Amino acid sequence: MTSALTDGLAWLTIGLFVVAIALDWHDGDRGEGRARYIAGGAWVVFGVFWLVLFPHFAFEQHSFIEGALSLAAFPACLYAAYLLVQGRATLFLLSRAVAFMGLIYMPFTMIPPAKQGLIELVTAQGEFVLRALGYEFEVATRTLETPLFGESVEEDVRGRYVFHNPEAGRFRINVLLACTGLGSMAIFGGLIAAVRAPLRRKLRALAIAIPVIWVLNLARVVFITLAFSQQWFQFQFVVDPLVEFFYGGDPAYGVRASYFLSDRVIAQSLSVVALVGIAWAVAREVPELLTVAEDVLYIATGDDYDLHDAVGSDRQLRADGEGE
Repeated sequence: MTSALTDGLAWLTIGLFVVAIALDWHDGDRGEGRARYIAGGAWVVFGVFWLVLFPHFAFEQHSFIEGALSLAAFPACLYAAYLLVQGRATLFLLSRAVAFMGLIYMPFTMIPPAKQGLIELVTAQGEFVLRALGYEFEVATRTLETPLFGESVEEDVRGRYVFHNPEAGRFRINVLLACTGLGSMAIFGGLIAAVRAPLRRKLRALAIAIPVIWVLNLARVVFITLAFSQQWFQFQFVVDPLVEFFYGGDPAYGVRASYFLSDRVIAQSLSVVALVGIAWAVAREVPELLTVAEDVLYIATGDDYDLHDAVGSDRQLRADGEGE
């Protein structure tokens, strides 16, 4: 139910943003009139989307970082809607970016061959790295379910590592769509596509962001796989609260402590740091994106910032690429 609801909200958000962007381009009023109200509505729906996802991240995935971010996104999106309706026209750039992000990401959730191909590619590359490091394991198939027009399409995908740990038993690690780095690539792809800048600078920015995200994500998959299968982080101060709060005191789930610490804490925390670093490097090539960062900071703090000096860019380069 949650998947169908969130997919519907995601597509509604994208559709409203696309309509708003089309009206903004057609009317040429930079935020006045129909476009800003439709875009404001899109931000409200986007906020509801994140609010609906909060229980999934917090209680099913046991991810404090994703749970906190999804919960914080709800009021942030409502505030963005308010600011846009009140006339902060620069938010049209962020609105365009969200639309492009969705158009990049969502087809992979609905087109089985695309989803399967991406998962199997990451699985194969992870297998190569793991074997190069000297580990013995099997790569197995699993059933992949893809919602499509109200039905579920099932296909076999080569996307599971199976380790036989002589001390702790058998471990199965599934490679999911979320393990492919698609979300991060969609973020930067959407941001870069949204700005009005020369194509050569956009391509340079993509050439920085996409390969770095891919390599770092592959390292993340390998790290989490090894940490869980080899039980690297079976610290009692992690095992006890994990079993008590998330698994009803059942000690059988204590083996998940290494997975929890490696993925939910270490990898996700480092991912935030990595994304900030990539954003800085991309902004060096496409400083128009600093307008997005300035809007995000304004939504978070209520204060205006000028970030162009931080990367040494021309202050005349704004959201629409003037001064090029």
